[in-house]
Amino acid sequence: MFLPFFLVLNLFAQDKGKVMPFQKIIIAIEQQHQVSFNYTEDLIAGLQCVPPKKSFSLDQKLHYLAQKTHLSFENIGNRFINIYKKENTAPLLCGYVFGAADHKPIENANISLPNGTQIATDFNGYFELGQGEVTAFGVSHVGFVSQKITSVHPDENCLQIFLEPEITELEEIRASAVLASGISKNTDGSFEIKPKKFGILPGLIEPDALQTMQQIPGVNSLDESVSSINVRGGTHDQNLFLWNGIRMFQTGHFFGLISVFNPNLAHTISIYKNGSSAFYGESVSSVVAISSTPETTEKNSFSAGINMINADVYGKYNLSKKSYIEISARKSITDFVETPTYKEYFNKVFQNTTITDFAQNQDVDYKSDKKFGFYDATLKYAQKIGSKDQIVLDLITIKDNLEVFQSATFYAINRSENNVLRQQNYGGNLSWKRNWNPFNTTKINIYNSTYELVGNQKTTNANQTVIQENTVNNNGFNVENNHTLTSKFSFNNGYQYNEIGITNLEQVTNPDFFRRVKDVLRTHALILEGKYNDTLSRLSLKAGARFNYIEKFQKYRVEPRLQVRYEISKSVSIELLGELKSQNSQQIIDLQKDYFGIEKRRWIISNNTTVPIQRSKQLSLNVFYKENDWLLDIENFYKKVNGITTSSQGFQNQLEFVRTTGDYEVLGTEFLIQKKINHFLTWFSYTYNKNNYHFPDYEYPTFPNNFELTHTLSWAAIYEKNNFKIALGTKWSSGRPKTAADLSQIDPSAPVLVYNKPNNTNLHIFSQVNLSATYKWETTNGIQYKAGLSILNILNRKNEISEYYRISSLTNSIEEVETFALQRTPNVSFRVSL
Repeated sequence: MFLPFFLVLNLFAQDKGKVMPFQKIIIAIEQQHQVSFNYTEDLIAGLQCVPPKKSFSLDQKLHYLAQKTHLSFENIGNRFINIYKKENTAPLLCGYVFGAADHKPIENANISLPNGTQIATDFNGYFELGQGEVTAFGVSHVGFVSQKITSVHPDENCLQIFLEPEITELEEIRASAVLASGISKNTDGSFEIKPKKFGILPGLIEPDALQTMQQIPGVNSLDESVSSINVRGGTHDQNLFLWNGIRMFQTGHFFGLISVFNPNLAHTISIYKNGSSAFYGESVSSVVAISSTPETTEKNSFSAGINMINADVYGKYNLSKKSYIEISARKSITDFVETPTYKEYFNKVFQNTTITDFAQNQDVDYKSDKKFGFYDATLKYAQKIGSKDQIVLDLITIKDNLEVFQSATFYAINRSENNVLRQQNYGGNLSWKRNWNPFNTTKINIYNSTYELVGNQKTTNANQTVIQENTVNNNGFNVENNHTLTSKFSFNNGYQYNEIGITNLEQVTNPDFFRRVKDVLRTHALILEGKYNDTLSRLSLKAGARFNYIEKFQKYRVEPRLQVRYEISKSVSIELLGELKSQNSQQIIDLQKDYFGIEKRRWIISNNTTVPIQRSKQLSLNVFYKENDWLLDIENFYKKVNGITTSSQGFQNQLEFVRTTGDYEVLGTEFLIQKKINHFLTWFSYTYNKNNYHFPDYEYPTFPNNFELTHTLSWAAIYEKNNFKIALGTKWSSGRPKTAADLSQIDPSAPVLVYNKPNNTNLHIFSQVNLSATYKWETTNGIQYKAGLSILNILNRKNEISEYYRISSLTNSIEEVETFALQRTPNVSFRVSL
């Protein structure tokens, strides 16, 4: 007696939408409802359909089967059911639409007839075309490749149609392994770095985001600092740095020599030089967006590592199937040991500052000591709620602390002071994402970022204290909606609210002086953006606009963004990128000796007069070729930024104390050629740019930009096989502009600095050869080990990175002050992963 029961369970417990022989379906109905069907074998021979739901009543099941077949059902007393062929009706054309990848039914697929009529499939993927003979029709659905069905006759059994999934070109990677494994270029023109898949680059043994991006053509750092990255001639503060949606105002440890972003944490780093999404604001140069959220679920993991500068730990633990927590922490080891790497970093950072220039008066017994350290830590908590919602909390804290103890003995009196320089950035972001359905999603972010730079400097001989503080508090709220309208077109819209408050404090004793200035700016932005991609015509288009409103100035500004790509062939494509952007905050330098001369820049807010809102416009045309492991990328661009101030450009000549506004204009070309042969990869890049300032109110209205590098060349050779990786490369660039003093007009008895035209000459050529190598192995119990070695500036070349003039207080004469890049600098790392 249990056999019929299990037979029914077996038949009706099968996967939804699975087509079954009609005879098996009616046998199951007979067993469940205790009825008997009467029919001839030829009437149902070869007939198949999807079985009705088990929960249906007997009449509902008969009605369902009558709709899905060409049969009629006569119910006699709920005991006997006669099956007949429908009379006086034209045969139906029926079918089922499934996904080719998973064989699951596709609901709401469009069935298009030649006369323009359209019908949709039901939840089982079923459709029928009614009376009359139909020999051709189209089948389409969002996310699948459309099909045209021909030569079909209604007297056949129900069709089974399988649609192939359609790949959206705008989300594809145009080329993987650009410069190194783990680095790719996307179809929207952006570069994407996957640190966990990162191979190796010359001089790098860890996927440091800000060091890695300097290998991209058009991205430089004139002083080897990740706190001074120049993208197509812009200053560092003109770049937008985002960590999980949080704007970061501090990007470097050790005053710029190490990135604050833990290289073992990030999952995706996106870099836009031009054509960024309209959802990115507050920058007139590049966008660097770092995400530590994994794209897929990952298992529990733990790792720890150490190099000659810092040690770090990382851990991820799945609390449940729908939640996990992730923690990372990194701290300098300089508190305990001074390695050769630390000594080279120290000499580079502190040269020509008040720390190294402390003992200038030879008649006084000076002594100096220092204590330096840094750390960063992050926390992530992610929780899925049901099948449609996810909440993610991200927290980050960063701190650098320098203490300098100085003492002096004069007139038999000993005086000592403890000076402090502290820099820190805290941030938090709470995001909620909901997938309303496969075609519509919403994401909401609430974030805060707080930055603080504090300097407490005391002079032992003048008994003077100088306290300087620069604090930034940035709060925001973002809403982003994504809509997939068709397989070719999607539409995004959103709203962003941003509030930024900046406080600057200066306090001096002997003589007494106090000044505290706080400014707040609130902005609103409405974002609209559409994406179109047609695989047949090989055309991709992304266009958007950002509508900004600044409360304080009651100003509106529209900022369009554009990405157009056309594939001439499978190997060659051209791309046009353009954007208008603006920025309401910037970094300026009042005095080169501020904050010990180490960190001279402080954040301020635009006042729309003496400190204008910065505005940029940029256009670039790119030709891309990839075939047979060859890659060629040529990009020509034009960029102009209005509203810059002389105090934001770091002048150390006659413009250091001049306050005026203007713009800079860049015209350039970026070239990259790459070849891969088995395990060997080599590439060569060249960048040319002509970058000029325009200050109309100054006596020299046009002259070269401080950040102009007319010619830059890079080459690398990389070998990766199994677990061994090695990279050798060189960087070469023409010297940056400098202003020479006019020595012919200087009176030796009363020296006063007299300069030539700003940036009238250049420093010497910069040249550096770098090497790095890593090896990874795994034990039988699954523990992974990784060791790395890097050497910067193997040839120990003395590269000058800046030069300026000053009047010596000792000799009362003009002296030339030179600053140099890192000398030969080794580094060793070791990492353990579970």
